[in-house]
Amino acid sequence: HENRFFKDRHWLFTEFPELAPQCSLNNDSHPQVSGADDSQQDSLEREQRIDVAALSLTDDDAPGSSATYRILEVGCGVGNTVFPILKTNNDPGLFVYCCDFSSTAVELVKTNPEYDPGRCLAFVHDLSDVEANYPVHDGTLDVIVLIFVLSALHPDKMQASIRRLARLLKPGGVMLLRDYGRYDMAQLRFKKGRCLSENFYVRGDGTRVYFFTQDELHEMFTEAGLEKVQNLVDRRLQVNRGKQLTMYRVWIQCKYRKAPVQPAKTEG
Repeated sequence: HENRFFKDRHWLFTEFPELAPQCSLNNDSHPQVSGADDSQQDSLEREQRIDVAALSLTDDDAPGSSATYRILEVGCGVGNTVFPILKTNNDPGLFVYCCDFSSTAVELVKTNPEYDPGRCLAFVHDLSDVEANYPVHDGTLDVIVLIFVLSALHPDKMQASIRRLARLLKPGGVMLLRDYGRYDMAQLRFKKGRCLSENFYVRGDGTRVYFFTQDELHEMFTEAGLEKVQNLVDRRLQVNRGKQLTMYRVWIQCKYRKAPVQPAKTEG
């Protein structure tokens, strides 16, 4: 539903440099999410990445088992994020997992000429089914991407889904989210009969959408054991000159990290 605006995915690597770290070493556009000890942090995460890659995956035949940098995109659609990642991130140790609820969308990803089974695995998955297995072990992913997907779940299913995803992250791994914010133009344009529950609506095509606040997302991620790196509102004025419409968009962008080093347990 944001297809036109997001067709040019250049924003992806500006906002989420974690998707292609080697391309953004000189990117100072977001100093607010950097820390003084970033180089130490990167070094630590690289060591952890190698350790986890060596120790965690015992099934050598599993897709991506020899990878040193693993990304999972949930709700990949037809690959508008996956293929730019594969094209931009030239890390030989990269492996991208991507899933979607729609088997048709996954089939379109797999039949795309840019799909490389040596670097990518597309699979059908229902994010709201927390019992369903992922093709990766817990504690092995560097990055999880959720772009306009969490909002499609029933609010009652969101927390458990985030908790399940958080288990897949390795220490130091990050979850990246971009989704609809409260009072986005799309919310204000819904007719009364389209509201399923507070801030949760059904579109004409039957798909559902929730409009978040920053606090709601913060609570969800921290309850899943993740630490805030970034939680901001992106407000934009979109002008459709053809229809002479001015649209006020509200999106929320989040980065939450699993603690790089788990605290040591004291006995007694």
